[in-house]
Amino acid sequence: MASWILLVTMLISAALVAQERTALERGDYGPADKAPDSALYDLPVKVSDHVYSAIGATQPPTHANAGHNNNLSFVIGSESVLVVNGGANNALARALHIEIKKVTDLPVRYVISENGQGHAVLGNDYWKSLGATLIGHVDAQHEIDEKGFGVLSRMREYAKELAQDTDLVNFDITFEDKYIVELGDLKAIAKTYGSAHSPGDVSVLVPEDLVVLAGDMAFHIRMPPIFGDTDTALWISSFSRFVDEVADWIIVPGHGGVTDIETVTEGTKNYLLFLRKQVQGILEAGGSLGDAYKIDQSRYQHWHTYDELAARNAGRVFERMEFE
Repeated sequence: MASWILLVTMLISAALVAQERTALERGDYGPADKAPDSALYDLPVKVSDHVYSAIGATQPPTHANAGHNNNLSFVIGSESVLVVNGGANNALARALHIEIKKVTDLPVRYVISENGQGHAVLGNDYWKSLGATLIGHVDAQHEIDEKGFGVLSRMREYAKELAQDTDLVNFDITFEDKYIVELGDLKAIAKTYGSAHSPGDVSVLVPEDLVVLAGDMAFHIRMPPIFGDTDTALWISSFSRFVDEVADWIIVPGHGGVTDIETVTEGTKNYLLFLRKQVQGILEAGGSLGDAYKIDQSRYQHWHTYDELAARNAGRVFERMEFE
């Protein structure tokens, strides 16, 4: 009898330890690295005739994934190549370039960053060394100016030797509404739909293929992070304008695999609407920030980064809606 009690006790203890580990430690995100022979988390897939995307890990940045936790894409025209997102460091940028050269001999002449976050801009140092023109939204440049060196420092902490030769560089061209890149017989359009996940968020449209590289306007399978300066009401409005233009297009979200508008609507706009509705109820009842942290978000617990972000997102929505 005593042995059975001991066994049950051990099983319960093991279960509690498993619950206390992070989702990353438990392996909830799948493999730590899908392309062990490359710095990339996973190798590029062909999205359409002209568009390829290396789908990043839907997990926090680690040494194993080298910071490839967003989607790194490229568009091939008749004369040149456009890269969308420079990568989190030069090691990732080089690895992506190796994969590009397996598909085409054309030069990479342009790089557009989806915003000013590290995994979108820090690898731009490599592309700049090749003579590529770096393009981003004016607000993304402001993010680089204000936070860039801190972001670079944090990347060096997790990427270690992969970050050794990576330095911070600025955009060569900034824009406010849209910018058209000519790749010979093909054009790509970098465009902002308004405030979204972070300052300077842009999407890149390839009209000939009906493909949009949505950037952090749209999320799939990964919980959208809400920052202290994220205005969820404006993000919802911006997302609606995005849908109006690309409803029937192939969607490459900022995070998660290639999908459609219905999927990213559920993964982005509908989630934001849910959180705002819950927070509004708390505010109307005279509730507190502590109540926001307790919002039941279990319907989204299958999303990656749920453990890291769910409660924090609710708190940040509460803090902003308090003063709307």
